[in-house]
Amino acid sequence: MKFTGFPEDFFVFLAALAENNDREWFTRHKERYQSSVVTPMCDFIAAMAPRLQAISDCFVADPRPHGGSMFRIYRDIRFSPDKRPYKEHAACHFRHVAGKDAHAPGYYVHIAPKEVLFGGGIWRPPGEPLHRLRAAIAGDPEGWRRASQGDEFLARFTGVAGDGLKRPPSGFERDHPCIEDLKRKSYYATQRVDPAVARTPEFIEEVDRAFAALTPLMRFFTSALDLRFS
Repeated sequence: MKFTGFPEDFFVFLAALAENNDREWFTRHKERYQSSVVTPMCDFIAAMAPRLQAISDCFVADPRPHGGSMFRIYRDIRFSPDKRPYKEHAACHFRHVAGKDAHAPGYYVHIAPKEVLFGGGIWRPPGEPLHRLRAAIAGDPEGWRRASQGDEFLARFTGVAGDGLKRPPSGFERDHPCIEDLKRKSYYATQRVDPAVARTPEFIEEVDRAFAALTPLMRFFTSALDLRFS
């Protein structure tokens, strides 16, 4: 399907939600949320599906409004001092077919009134997959450099990001040339664009090109985890 950009009320609704982040307001405006946010996000996901397949047939673009690639609007506030019940952005995650949750390798799109970003990687993987990623980097620093510092990659991304440990993880040398990356608990790269771009047909082209530029990095991750890329 053809995607022509996110509608103006997508951003207007999210801005209003940020000013009225409570259940009473959201309940009154839930139909508007469905039509102005959920429907266009699902349309975007559906339009991305064939483009993602052209990059790799192992990542899923599921346009279902519930249980698909779109993240729920509800925040998990059980252990958070921030009790706002709703996220003030919309996002989707095209995770690997072998993954079961947001901790799997995948591509990501995040849209808020003042912040639009997209990219991919792996966020806070559990202990065993994280150790395998670190071991792959430590064992092949040149391969990691090619994946994370290639010309096409650096033309769009400033590098690999992710929160990390203050000290080297157990079992890894503190003087390893990739020690800063070995300390990471997440590995991802994102590109930011002016939110106005997300209102245009060119947005999906920009996301498509960014996902394609991530191919060496995503291949490295899937190989390290013994997963297929294509």
